[in-house]
Amino acid sequence: MAAAQGRFSDGADGVDGAKESPVPLPFRRAVDGLKKARLRSGIEIDPTKPPQRLAPYAYALEAAVVDGEDDLADGRLILLHDPAGHDAWQGTFRLVTLVRAELEPEMAADPLLPEVCWSWLTGALDARGLTYGEASGTVTMAGSHYFGGLSERRPATQIEIRASWTPREGAGGVPDTSAHLAAWCELLCQIAGLPPVGPTDTATGVVSLPQRRGPHHP
Repeated sequence: MAAAQGRFSDGADGVDGAKESPVPLPFRRAVDGLKKARLRSGIEIDPTKPPQRLAPYAYALEAAVVDGEDDLADGRLILLHDPAGHDAWQGTFRLVTLVRAELEPEMAADPLLPEVCWSWLTGALDARGLTYGEASGTVTMAGSHYFGGLSERRPATQIEIRASWTPREGAGGVPDTSAHLAAWCELLCQIAGLPPVGPTDTATGVVSLPQRRGPHHP
């Protein structure tokens, strides 16, 4: 697993023309919280470049649930920060995610699956006692049928969850990003078909994000 390193979006790497602008301490601490998260084994997680212009400061991670050579599910989690606050967020931080997986036919046939998938996210957050607001998102299912030279493949259904929520800020205006990341990884595991575990259940083992000096632009 590569060392965690973040990139700040929209020129927020500390440079504003010829004048340096330091990265806010709450954002630094929030990123540090992501790095200290203890996660289930079987999850491969790495930093990735965040999208531009969504917020003055951003940090992104991508992850996959792996079984041997197979990726059972994959996704991306983005931490956004606007020190001035954001009316739509009702806060200064926002978490944004995309999670994808291919479903077994039995799961794909369940008409309640979209509601169940959304409950996996909110349930994982609630199980850790996390307070959050302004949660919103979509659950999309898409089926594929194969013809011609691909006709031997069985039909497949992909599911995609797009969601965002505002983590409530704690001491020093910093949300518990470590717990939010652990909850998100639990969503990733559930959509991959793995059984859920409790917040303190370490029977399957845990992994931690590697440490580095800080969330500075390399």
